[in-house]
Amino acid sequence: MKSIMVTGGCGMIGSNLVKRLVREGWDVYVADSLWRGRLENLNDDKGCPVIDLDTRFFRKDLTVPEDAAEAIGITDYVVHLADVVAGIDYVFKNQGELFRINNLINSNVFECCRKAGKEKVKGLLYVGTVCSFPKNRQDKLNPEPLREEELFPAMPESAYGWSKLMGQLEIGYLEKETGIPCCTLMFHNVYGTPTDFGERSQVIPALIRKAVRYPEEPFIVWGSGEQGRAFIHVKDIVNALILALDKGWGRGYIQIGPPNCTSVREIAEKIIEISGKDIKLFYDISKPEGDKARCADYSKAREVLGWKPEISLEEGLRESYKWIEQEITGREFGSCSLSGSQKQ
Repeated sequence: MKSIMVTGGCGMIGSNLVKRLVREGWDVYVADSLWRGRLENLNDDKGCPVIDLDTRFFRKDLTVPEDAAEAIGITDYVVHLADVVAGIDYVFKNQGELFRINNLINSNVFECCRKAGKEKVKGLLYVGTVCSFPKNRQDKLNPEPLREEELFPAMPESAYGWSKLMGQLEIGYLEKETGIPCCTLMFHNVYGTPTDFGERSQVIPALIRKAVRYPEEPFIVWGSGEQGRAFIHVKDIVNALILALDKGWGRGYIQIGPPNCTSVREIAEKIIEISGKDIKLFYDISKPEGDKARCADYSKAREVLGWKPEISLEEGLRESYKWIEQEITGREFGSCSLSGSQKQ
């Protein structure tokens, strides 16, 4: 049985990936600080953890070299999802700290893989972001789809984009110097469940939260609403990760996202429609809105991985709305214990 460590495995992407890997017969380990992820995200439909939390879960701060060394290099493969990311307000108010932490996490994970060597680590999959693309390719409405070869010369808008780009560069050196097979997937704007819908959340869960709580919470859209993103459902992201574990090694950077750009205004209006409420929509143009617009030319993902997006935005938004509404109104979980004695 092949073993695999998923860093950030208690987050939205990580927990969905863990469950898929378990179903496909992998021996799955998880490392997570629980800064944003939740242990209960690893539960199945009956409320039972899908992995043995006593032996397969490591609550670790990967910015600490000693913590990283206890979790990385003990499995055949590593999927490195862990980073500090949140909504646009948090990102732009904490750029220096975010840059520092993400670089520490990446370097510690990569150094542990380097020390373990290719005899132990048979593959390292790193997750990057389209925020690393140059700002001048994301500053106009109705954009041309981004292509991987446009990543350099680099000029991301945010420290988050820079920090993830530094990881892409470092993993490239690691692959060249150690011979460990590596792969980098660059994700567009991922949404789905389980998700953080609190004050640090990204646009879709934040707007759904406002719609569910309306009129107790006003339905305010940050910025003009004209800004657009290539929104991609977490199920499509997990499909890409599974395909990359088979076909992505040594193929450089591969972006994962749809070819269409959807405005935040369209998202907000669709969420209001799904809610069935008479919601008054406000735009706060004093708030940051980030890059103007972006979408993906996913031809490399199609050719290398055989991947394409399959979950429609309508389907994904309805699923997310239902989940967040249940969470807010008091969702009932199963009877199994949510956690074991966590490895420290």
